[in-house]
Amino acid sequence: RIYAQILEIQKKIENNKELSFLHSGRLGDLIYSLPTIKELSKNHKCKLYIRIEKPMLGPHDSSRKVFINKRCGDLILPLLRNQDFLDVVNIYKDEKIDINLDLFRDIPISLSFYSSRWFSHICGININVENAFLSVKPHELIKNKIIVGRSSRYRNAYINYKFLKNTKNLLCIGLEEEFQDSKKDINDLEFHECKDFLEMAEIIKASKFFIGNMSLQYIVSEALKVPRLLEASTDFPVAFPVGPNAFDAYHQIHFEKFFRHLNKS
Repeated sequence: RIYAQILEIQKKIENNKELSFLHSGRLGDLIYSLPTIKELSKNHKCKLYIRIEKPMLGPHDSSRKVFINKRCGDLILPLLRNQDFLDVVNIYKDEKIDINLDLFRDIPISLSFYSSRWFSHICGININVENAFLSVKPHELIKNKIIVGRSSRYRNAYINYKFLKNTKNLLCIGLEEEFQDSKKDINDLEFHECKDFLEMAEIIKASKFFIGNMSLQYIVSEALKVPRLLEASTDFPVAFPVGPNAFDAYHQIHFEKFFRHLNKS
């Protein structure tokens, strides 16, 4: 059943001049699908549709009942519409779809490898993840900040942020609860509520570097290829930095060492 869909996708890639894509999220997975779409956009006009309110089945965080809710769909649209390789970006309303990227959830393989390859294997193309797969202009007002983003998921139990206790120039642009949690260890952490994910990306683009665990902020920093330091997950290592000025650490001593390196460069 799945292989029949793979064959059909390959036929459409070979024969169609336009390709329409569907993705239901999560948001990070959506961003990680962009290298595949960007590569295909070299020879195709690409349209991306986002399905919102798709229920999550099976075990999951009880606070998340859908992959992308309407609010997050509205927040990510400006960022996706800013990409010149996407001809159309809209919320899905029963449009004809050529490539359903949600297929990656059905393929009987382990998902514990670099996330962007989930989608390149569906489409049978090679991608270069050393290159940026998001583009934005740097934020005009919020510049040269060290962005701190630590979500409640994918934390490394052997790493903490207490060494940043009195460090200046730190900014959180994630959720309010993430800020309050990080503030327990970081005295001078500031907070900015972004109007949408385009503004988030612009602040990350203009930043000195990013430090945090796997989250939308980290994935955006990876997509933009800004200097970054990832608190590596011990349980689900599907994300790791690729390219220059990109570090990840499983141990506290290395986490602090790489932070010092990025902070003085």
